[in-house]
Amino acid sequence: MKADKPYQPNLRILARVEQITTLLNVILLFETPADMVVSQFFKAYPQLGGRDRGEVATSVFDVLRHLKRYRIYAQSVKGSVPRRLALLGLSTSIGLETLLQALTDPAEREWLEHTQSVDQSALAFGVRYSLPDWLVDQINGLPEPDALAQSLLKPAPFDLRVNTLKMRREDVMTEIMSDQRQRFAPEITPYSPWGIRLHGHPPINTWNIFINGAIEVQDEGSQLLALLVEPKRGEMVIDFCAGAGGKSLALAAMMKTTGRLYAFDISAGRLARAKPRFARSGLSNVHPVVIRNENDDRVKRLAGKAHRVLVDAPCTGVGTLRRNPDLKWRYPESGLAEICAQQRRILDRASQCVRPGGRLVYATCSFLPEENEHQVQAFLDRNANFELADASIILNQQANLVVEGPMVHLRPDQHQTDAFFAAVMTRKAAPAKPVPLVKPEAELESKPEYDSMIEGVVKTDNKLEVQSRAELEAEFESLVETTPKAKAKPKPSTRAKKNTKE
Repeated sequence: MKADKPYQPNLRILARVEQITTLLNVILLFETPADMVVSQFFKAYPQLGGRDRGEVATSVFDVLRHLKRYRIYAQSVKGSVPRRLALLGLSTSIGLETLLQALTDPAEREWLEHTQSVDQSALAFGVRYSLPDWLVDQINGLPEPDALAQSLLKPAPFDLRVNTLKMRREDVMTEIMSDQRQRFAPEITPYSPWGIRLHGHPPINTWNIFINGAIEVQDEGSQLLALLVEPKRGEMVIDFCAGAGGKSLALAAMMKTTGRLYAFDISAGRLARAKPRFARSGLSNVHPVVIRNENDDRVKRLAGKAHRVLVDAPCTGVGTLRRNPDLKWRYPESGLAEICAQQRRILDRASQCVRPGGRLVYATCSFLPEENEHQVQAFLDRNANFELADASIILNQQANLVVEGPMVHLRPDQHQTDAFFAAVMTRKAAPAKPVPLVKPEAELESKPEYDSMIEGVVKTDNKLEVQSRAELEAEFESLVETTPKAKAKPKPSTRAKKNTKE
């Protein structure tokens, strides 16, 4: 910009710089997740309108995405580093020229202009893509590292999942396109059969289709995990690390609100926040259960009973850096070994809930091999009764998505989803027990209760569900085993016997 070009001080924009600086002074301590700090800030300043909030949030998260590079720029001259970071973030949010015209300090304007002339391609990989050193090594060990690193700097789209028990996806699209909500440029997601992608920051919590449970916020990659579980009507399914319940809702809807879906989590707070979502959805087969840890007695009681178990394991979360850019600065490299040990314990315990012939799906929102394929291979080495299935075939059939198998890696640069990993494993069926030979004329012992249950209809939770013969046999035998035995009557004494005979 020419030095003699007049500027027009803009009090609104100057106030915005101060607001962003104030937020960054707190966020850059990395003691609290950035989205929580921003949310608390907005509650403290309710007078800020939608446009104001959008500019503040966009600027703050832009700084967090590019922090390593921006910090080098900010430290190249004297002055407040947080303020200069705020200027860099705001220039992305409202535009460089608009910000330059509003600034009153010629030195700030000159510095800000100079930052735009830096040749980013000449910068080191970790500076260009603003990555901590430990992630630089990890990403450089993956295919097409530049493409992945660049994609992590971009804001994520806003994906919805349609609850098809309440509305069809086509009808939701029609409703969104019918009014001013079309400004969010809705489009059908390329892979998920229930997904709709929006752009921008739509206030969906005010939309009727959200309030009545017809839509939920869920990244398309997370929706695809539900397809890998592939639950069927009437089955018992466990979402072992349910969190806020997004995948539990998708799985329960696929089951057409039949069967039982146990949503396990160690956080009562997370499950409490999920309950309103369960209520809105209209689903009656979701049963949230707070567990102490993976060794909780309530987990042990389901050993060998579940048709399908999903382990969306706790992880570093580096696959979500588009949404949570502060995570790369808050998460230490030393935490990787600890989280991998936790994943191993959870996977081992969750696998014990899978019945013979059942399916176990392990997933993370990470692209780190230590959390993904290394974890799965180690599990298979420890558990000969499980075998790896080709997850790519399932996704190709269910979502028309062609990926390399047998394990699935989704990436934002290739699939426009968060980075996800998933592996599908099957528990080998137990060998058949030999059938004892009996004479044709021999009569089998009669069990009245048993006979009335075989291939029958059992009433559970006020619903009639057809159970197979094998399931009813197993249920009956377990009931027999757990029923307290009647105390045996004391044998009569010899004298008593004698008196009886007499």
